[in-house]
Order: sequence, then structure tokens, then C-alpha cells
Amino acid sequence: MNNTTPQIEIYGAGLAGCEAAFQAVRYGVHVRLYEIKPKMRTPAHNSDNFAELVCSNSFRSAKISNAVGLLKEELRRMGSLIIEAADATAVPAGSALAVDRTQFSEYITNKIRNCDKIEIINEEVTQINKKSICIVATGPLTTEPFSAYIMNMLGSESLHFFDAAAPIVDFSSINMEKAFFASRYDKGEASYINCPMSKEEYDCFYDALVNARVAELKDFDREAQKDMKVFEGCMPIEVMAKRGYDTLRFGPLKPVGLVDPKTGKEAFAVVQLRQDNSDRTMYNMVGFQTNLAFEEQRRVFRLIPGLESAEFLRYGVMHRNTYINSPELLTLYYTLRTAPNVFFAGQITGVEGYVESTSSGLVAGINAARCALGLPLVDFTRETVTGALAHYISLGGSGSFQPMNANFGIVSPLGYKVRGGKTAKNEAIAQRALDAIDRVSTQIQLK
Repeated sequence: MNNTTPQIEIYGAGLAGCEAAFQAVRYGVHVRLYEIKPKMRTPAHNSDNFAELVCSNSFRSAKISNAVGLLKEELRRMGSLIIEAADATAVPAGSALAVDRTQFSEYITNKIRNCDKIEIINEEVTQINKKSICIVATGPLTTEPFSAYIMNMLGSESLHFFDAAAPIVDFSSINMEKAFFASRYDKGEASYINCPMSKEEYDCFYDALVNARVAELKDFDREAQKDMKVFEGCMPIEVMAKRGYDTLRFGPLKPVGLVDPKTGKEAFAVVQLRQDNSDRTMYNMVGFQTNLAFEEQRRVFRLIPGLESAEFLRYGVMHRNTYINSPELLTLYYTLRTAPNVFFAGQITGVEGYVESTSSGLVAGINAARCALGLPLVDFTRETVTGALAHYISLGGSGSFQPMNANFGIVSPLGYKVRGGKTAKNEAIAQRALDAIDRVSTQIQLK
């Protein structure tokens, strides 16, 4: 690196950190990327690769009439590394974008490692280099020393909620004489495995689920256990079930649009499994994030027709996520209000989800590079989902600040009525957003 080359530091090589690094080097900026793996791992990680997906392998809807689908297309047009990797390692998932999680992480790791403008430093970061332009992208499981440093620096208490991952099942152990392949309403490829349940089967499963024993929280979670907050989008299946007998039947086990070819009818309830790797040997249980003890998961989930002999390649786990009180601390550029050279990105900011974390990394990476080059920072505006998320975390909603997924509610209203219902309205919002992204992309290209 030339001594005159602008430089930034990035802490964490997850989705947000890798996206930020990739965007920054496109500006010619040198990146020092700090990552604790392989020397250390958080309790949720299993691989030494970057951008490891520790929960679902799904990036959710691919339709631009859906907010997260639109966000993916915005990122795709902005040259996102994460979306490039997701497209390259996609597996069938109906109208959603899902990936082979191993190939996905390997794709990104290779891209980052083979970039001569990115210097990888395998060390635990315990404090911020305040003299540098830096991005904190240490994720929802920031190590205790660095988390304590950040909270001390910010003068704010850490906010906690608990996130949960679903089990993964070996395909060869699924009884396909009872289960069947289909996508809801036959949309897209018939890529989901569906396990239909009669009322009697559902009653047996439901009773076992709500009375099953949960796992004891790990040491790093015990301090926060008394004030446990569960994010709605990743609510454990057993917690959801205790809200009422029919809650699951109107949620992850809803049978509508799924006709059992053996009976020609919709079942009382349906459990879906989604392909998790390109070889079709691994399937994850959709909506089955859980904190049940491992032996209880095996006992209860084997009550599901088709899974009576299921071999679990990974059991569901529950872990703490940490995020800062962003509306008090961050600007819409993801910079600290009190230290414009310090950026935050990823779930630590309060964006929730793979695509949303990627979006924050893209914005932080672009703006950190522009900061290093003395260029004005970029507001993607609330007309785009990318910009709307940035505005949300910097302003917050009503009441206490909570993590947020992409949704049309945070995007600027159109200001006029659209005929054709909700889908037509969302498509109009999407077209406006993509036009805005194209304009911003043109404006921020270096000459």
C-alpha cells in the first residue's frame, strides 16, 4: 500500500463487514479487515469462513412487490457482493432466494481474501482506533470485551434480544411416503417439502411442544436472561405455540395453498422444510427457530408426520443478540453523531435480517470510503428501502427502539393513489425506488 492511499478499518467479517469492505475498495481505498476467526469463534459460529449464515439459509422473497425483494434488487444494482454471492449459490426455494450456506460463505471468503486492497488481520478487537476511519460490524454476538468498550464509549447500556435458529434435517431420513414436494399455491418450483398433519396429529404435536423442556441458556446469556426480549421475526416455535392453539396454524404451519396429492385436500396443518444446500441433502424446518433442549427437539419434532425417523444435522439454538440505541447515537449515514469517523453496520445497529445487514454494510462502506477521500456522504433517501432503513435506525419509530426488517411502512409514501390494490401499489413504490437507486448509482461513480 502506498503511504498516501486512503485507509479505513473494519471490525468483523460478517455480511455487513464483508459488504462494507467490498464497497470501500471499489473507491480505491485500502481496507484493514479485522476478524477473530479462526483464532476464536462466537458461540453461534461453526465455520472459519467469512459471512457465515448462522440461522436460516433464506434471503426471503425475491419479488420486488415485497420490501425485502425490492431491497435485494436495489443492492444488486449497486453491485453488492453479498447478493452476487447469493445469486451464484442459490438453491430452489419457490418465490424466495435461498442459498447453499457453505458455498455462499466460501464464495465471499475467496473474494475478500483474493482482493489485494483488503488486508485481513486475525485478531480480536477490544477497542476502536479513534484516529482512523472505521466501521464496527461485529454483529449480534460482539465479544464481551469489545461490547463493554463500546457501551462505555457510547455512555449507553447495551440492549439485548434473543435470536433463534431452526433445525436442519437430513433429507434421506424424511419419509416421503407421508411428505410431498410443493410450493404454496404452486408458485414457482415445487421446492418445499411439506409434512401434512391431521387434527389428531396436530393435537399430539402441539401438546408435546408446549410442555417440552427448554435448554438452559449459555453462560454468556445468563446475565441478560431476566430481561429477555424475543424479536418477533425469530420467535421460538414453542413461545409462539403458547400464544394459542391456532397460532401456529395461522403462522408457520398454515396449510392454505398446499394440497396433499394423496388426499386432494388441504391438511389441518402443514410443516414445511426448505432446501439448505445445492446437493439437496439438507433441509431446514421453516419457522422452527427454537430453544428446546436437543433431546426434546428430537422427541417432539419426530411427532411430525414424515419426520418420525428424522436425523438432525443441526439442532435449533437460541442466542443473545446485541444492538445499540441507534436513534440516539447514529446518523442516517451510519456514523456516530459524536464521532463522524466512526461508522456502525449490521445487526448491531438494529437492522434485522441478512439483506438488511448487507444494506447497512453497503451504505457504511460507501460512506466510509467517501469520508476517507474527502467526498460528501450519500443519503439514499426514504424513497428506497436502503435509505429508509438508514433513516429508521437514525430516527427510530414511536416508542422504544426495536430491530426492524425491511418493510414498505418505513418507505416514503407515493403521495398518490394507485389502482389495482396492494400489489400494484407496492410495484409502483418499487419502480420509484429502483429509479432512485439508478440515479444515486450514477451520481456517486468516481470519474
